[in-house]
Amino acid sequence: MATLISPCIFCQIARSSNSTPLLHFDDKVVAFQDIKPAAFRHYLVIPVEHIPTVNDLQRGNEHYTLVSHMLNVGETLLRRDAPQSNQYRFGFHQPPLNSVDHLHLHCFALPFIPRWKQLKYLSLGPLGFIEAEKLLEKIKPLSPIPS
Repeated sequence: MATLISPCIFCQIARSSNSTPLLHFDDKVVAFQDIKPAAFRHYLVIPVEHIPTVNDLQRGNEHYTLVSHMLNVGETLLRRDAPQSNQYRFGFHQPPLNSVDHLHLHCFALPFIPRWKQLKYLSLGPLGFIEAEKLLEKIKPLSPIPS
């Protein structure tokens, strides 16, 4: 019987990474180096579950907790691997500017190399790059109404 292979490259990496060395893995996320690094250190943190884009995230505990965990993993990896960097940046591309339809957090230890690559990661409102903290604010669970 033939095995079905997911057409999503990030799903393949998350489920059975034979060719991509993982920097981190757990039951929720995996992390690895970007194949076209744009900075001194450039990692991607992806959920194991296939979520196409930031537009598919819902306000509430489930996605808020997932994105918070992704950010925490990225921060931990960069602090470990690039402690000398004095500036880190974390964020997501928004459609239609995302290159892979599988949610992925870009984690940068700056500077950008070469410097012009920073253009790809500009915040341009609803079309550009959204900082992780800004996305977390957008999907943060609503406070319960006091009784």
